[in-house]
Amino acid sequence: MAPPRIEKIITALDVGSWKVCALIAGQTADGALHVLGTGQRESRGVQRGYVADMEQTEHIVREAIEQAERIAGLNIDDVWVSFSAGSLLSDVAPIESELGGHRIEQEDIDDLLAAGRAGIDPEGRMILHAQPALYTLDGLTGVKNPIGLHADRLGVDIHIIMADGAPVRNLEAAVRQAHLDVNAVVASPIAAGLACLSDEERDLGVALVELGAAVTTVSLYAGGMLVEMASLPFGASDITDDIASAFGIRRSQAQRLQSFYGSASASPRDNNEIIELDPSAPAGSDSPRITRAQLVAVIRQRLDAMMGDVGRTLKDLHFVGPVGRQVVLVGGGADLKGIADYTQSALGRAARIGRPRGLHGLPDAHSGPAFATLAGLVLYAASDPVDLRDLPMMAQDVYRPKSTGIINRLMAALKSSF
Repeated sequence: MAPPRIEKIITALDVGSWKVCALIAGQTADGALHVLGTGQRESRGVQRGYVADMEQTEHIVREAIEQAERIAGLNIDDVWVSFSAGSLLSDVAPIESELGGHRIEQEDIDDLLAAGRAGIDPEGRMILHAQPALYTLDGLTGVKNPIGLHADRLGVDIHIIMADGAPVRNLEAAVRQAHLDVNAVVASPIAAGLACLSDEERDLGVALVELGAAVTTVSLYAGGMLVEMASLPFGASDITDDIASAFGIRRSQAQRLQSFYGSASASPRDNNEIIELDPSAPAGSDSPRITRAQLVAVIRQRLDAMMGDVGRTLKDLHFVGPVGRQVVLVGGGADLKGIADYTQSALGRAARIGRPRGLHGLPDAHSGPAFATLAGLVLYAASDPVDLRDLPMMAQDVYRPKSTGIINRLMAALKSSF
């Protein structure tokens, strides 16, 4: 069979605290996305999602891209970059305009979105996303396509994601120093949600918990869009540090133990399983050993603290009731054995591991939850998203309706459908 004819090349770059990954994909005429090449390098110069060493970050970005280029047989000029540092904030701004009861045309939508652009107040932060989500017609919420309907008032919920400007500019500078143009900087929860969540999950309500190396991001989806978000200053690397400290070993050794023997679930058999802390020691030498039960105890102690904070964050985000029943785990920390069952028990909610989908030919090594953001960047770029920042500003009578809380309005819309 002849290879598919590629009409568009998309390159994704995920710069994290543990790893830097690149993925080159080709889009065919029918919209299918085929993986052409991938690259991965151990991260250097990035701490808790922030660029701390420009030169090291640039070097690692260049290496990851060059590896993907060799596999794909292509030279890349531009990339879509993820951002996951702890300064991310989410907001939903409702905007309405008067129509006078006439039939809604595309021009009305364009005018509303253009006018809504003027109503965005970033409060000194950098806007990463400003995208229309749900429309409202005379108070009726949850309308996805209002064209052709009649209404006196047409409104839209504008989903805004902001971040501190300096960290974003540092990331862009590091990528550009690697001789790459930045198409856009995409918030990692947006990308991961596209790769791992179904349309039904986003409509009914789901929490996406991204367990990164050094930052954990909790994102709440409801009514088909991301409505709330919070970042927590811990991640899977804190578990690694606890293991290294508890057993007096190097971080690289601790990471190996965590990957090969670590688990979030305890078993009586763990007391009988002996683990060599230094497998490179000569046979018969008196090298230190521990039981797997000791390792699991250290891991669970840290997980108890982490999931306690995640649970409190979900409560603060009002992730309760009908919309608060499902949690999806992504990120490198979600690779830990038994983490889904542990999360379900700790949070009292159904939990599953989110794995990227929607890409043909994704290598097995890049098909786990740690690569959800990377795959989601490609899906985001292929969707050709509408962003209000790209629209011209127009003068129009627009006002912000009194907010009743986005969750309450979404719940009202869901209840009205039954």
